[in-house]
Amino acid sequence: MAYEQQHHEDHQGHQGHHGHHDHREHHTGTDIDWAVMAPMLEAQAELSAPLYRAVTGWLAAELPQPGLIVDTGSGPGVVSCLFAEAFPGARVVAVDGSAPLLERARARAARLGFEDRFGTVTGELPGALEALDYPADLMWASNSLHHLGDQRAALAAFAARLAPGGTLALLEGGLPARFLPRDIGIGRPGLQSRLDAVEAEWFTQMREELPGTVAETEDWPALLSGAGLKHTGTRSFLLDLPAPVTDEARAHVAASLTRLREALRDGLDPEDTAALDRLLDPEDEASVYRRGDVFVLKAHTVYTAVRPA
Repeated sequence: MAYEQQHHEDHQGHQGHHGHHDHREHHTGTDIDWAVMAPMLEAQAELSAPLYRAVTGWLAAELPQPGLIVDTGSGPGVVSCLFAEAFPGARVVAVDGSAPLLERARARAARLGFEDRFGTVTGELPGALEALDYPADLMWASNSLHHLGDQRAALAAFAARLAPGGTLALLEGGLPARFLPRDIGIGRPGLQSRLDAVEAEWFTQMREELPGTVAETEDWPALLSGAGLKHTGTRSFLLDLPAPVTDEARAHVAASLTRLREALRDGLDPEDTAALDRLLDPEDEASVYRRGDVFVLKAHTVYTAVRPA
């Protein structure tokens, strides 16, 4: 699946999209038409490109030049191509469960001139990593791990596909996205904080219902160490798109709130549901399509760990 953006973008958030995917994102079934969703997922990832460029720039400054970079749960390949841009000597392999999204990734790589050093692997994580011809020097996992029931076992599988001295860069957590001020003039103030609380309960239930789920304390450095890796760094990155935002950013906010409205409808009180309905009504002056105070503010945290040589 398109892991970075399957969960509401960037429970982040994933790309982000199960992506990821996706990124960074509230789907848990296998009946999703990824060919239909692909343009939206690609647009969302492109909107977050400044954040991901900061991540790839940080990694490029900190790490030895890799020969092979593997993007797990790559979705339509926006971040995969940013890695190809940041590491011009590396081959990049995008791994995802969705063939239509990988078709888009290949087309994007060709359009940007990376086709000769860009490949794809179709399959569900972590088993799809077994299809890699060579171990990875740098593996990127963005909001994909929390969609796998046994996260500790998945980390061990990721680590096993790293070359000695190779780095796993794991994007998990951060802060909930913010799109609106506390008091938006309709409904009770603090709408997004209440949405966060309902979404946190949804996320807990999602984790509990995953096949083979194992409860884990989300101490990512400790989990990375438990997988036989040496934790080497933690850094958070900000996407700050202040008001007034572009039409693309407004579309992203509307899509994110629409997914929340659909996924959390059973947990929302009537007043908050009514406020969301007004925010999503293009004809309403108070909607995110028209109001001047809409912004996008997100923080994602990246953990790095190295497989001992």
